[in-house]
Amino acid sequence: MRPKLQTLGAPVARERQDAGQIRLSTFIPLKIRKRGASKVVVRPDGQPEAPGRATTPIDQPLLVALTRAFYWQQLLDDGVVASGSDIAKREGLHHSTVNELLRLTLLEPAVIQSILAGQQPRCMSLLWFQRNPLPTDWVAQRDVVAGFDS
Repeated sequence: MRPKLQTLGAPVARERQDAGQIRLSTFIPLKIRKRGASKVVVRPDGQPEAPGRATTPIDQPLLVALTRAFYWQQLLDDGVVASGSDIAKREGLHHSTVNELLRLTLLEPAVIQSILAGQQPRCMSLLWFQRNPLPTDWVAQRDVVAGFDS
């Protein structure tokens, strides 16, 4: 049984100026469909993958967490919810889980692209992000990611 597919489009980067400061936001158009007990991530290219058979080394838990984080950040930016605690109540999660995943929205765009392409360092997983929060400075993030390869 194949999931129903809906092409959502290409990733969108937006730039806003608030009080003289430039604010960047990224929208990743992914749709998560539940199929039995497993979740299927439908990518913008519309190509489904059979559950259990990964054709690329994409880290599914990390990809799902990244998608949820950007969706939640969009809810916060649009004023639909006031805080991570409100999201936690809506999703039935602990507030620390929501806030922990929201940190993924602070990743450098190059790191996000490598995760989406399945080209992140092998040890960079959702569990790694939960145990080792990256600095918010993108240059410092590059240094940490570069340390994985050495």
